[in-house]
Amino acid sequence: MTSRTLPDFPWDSLTDHAATARAHPGGVVDLSVGTPVDPVPEIVQRALASVAEVPGYPTVHGTPALRDAVVAALTRRFGTPDCDPAAVMPTIGSKELVAWLPTLLGIGPGDVVAIPALAYPTYEVGATLAGATTVRLEDGEAPPPGTRLVWLNSPSNPTGRVLDADALAKAVAAARAVGAVVASDECYLALPWTGEPASVLRDDVSGGDLTGLLAVHSLSKSSSLAGYRAAFVAGDGRIVGDLVQTRKHAGMIVPRPVQAAMIAALDDDEHVAVQRERYRARRDVLLPALTGAGFRVDHSEAGLYLWATRGEDAWDTVAWLAARGILAAPGTFYGPTGGRHVRIALTATDERIAAAVERLAG
Repeated sequence: MTSRTLPDFPWDSLTDHAATARAHPGGVVDLSVGTPVDPVPEIVQRALASVAEVPGYPTVHGTPALRDAVVAALTRRFGTPDCDPAAVMPTIGSKELVAWLPTLLGIGPGDVVAIPALAYPTYEVGATLAGATTVRLEDGEAPPPGTRLVWLNSPSNPTGRVLDADALAKAVAAARAVGAVVASDECYLALPWTGEPASVLRDDVSGGDLTGLLAVHSLSKSSSLAGYRAAFVAGDGRIVGDLVQTRKHAGMIVPRPVQAAMIAALDDDEHVAVQRERYRARRDVLLPALTGAGFRVDHSEAGLYLWATRGEDAWDTVAWLAARGILAAPGTFYGPTGGRHVRIALTATDERIAAAVERLAG
């Protein structure tokens, strides 16, 4: 069975620590998973309901209005040049695309998928599902010959590290030198704090040529749409066209009401700014509370996480936090070099963040 070739699901290993944290008299403060807790914007809810009566099948490629909205939002929010709307495709959340992209690209045994040294676990899972070999690259390290796909992720999950446009351009050039497709996971691009993240679609990164480049975006974080499974990919029109054709056969289609909701979310920047400030406020109180409790916070220039260490094994830190009713994710979930850090999410209510701050001070 395919499941036997995959690693254990990381969060299953947190069961005992989660039970410890839940037993705290004040209840658990779960900062282990980046799950949005704030309400879906009303403008998006109304858009979802507005097409509830439409009975027909939606299209894999998405409505023209949705693809136009993606192009406009990318340009307006992130300074990308207008791309061809045909080179845009909605996806059922970003995770399914990450998991299946190597397979959809025809990557298989004997091929290499390169991922960051510390990375979202699903990059490796996708390579495993395709039967490919995974290599982990440090920042600035070139992919080896035989690499068919290079994953970039800035701002990073889990570290919050930001690669500037120059670093991204060098990574793109190195991938192109071995003939690899570049998939840039940009799900946290709308959440900068002290860094200035860039899209791989920008001219100063791509060299004005989107050949071999894909940008993956999610509305889960910026618009609190995790429950809607609303994401998209944009970039090289030939690759996107091939993905559309393959996904037609597999029935990988974003529901029509979700497509309408995505248009509303992409057209409105105000709710994105409001949500960003909510996360900023939570970060502004949680970060000093961690440093005051003896943690060092590394990177964390953008995104939804604080990459923190007490200078000890990550699982010892998870246990220390769980004893105080706080649940975090060990850095080992994200790669062998994460063994002395924990990832602490900003995705909890103001009340739960305040509880975490109080417990850290105690």
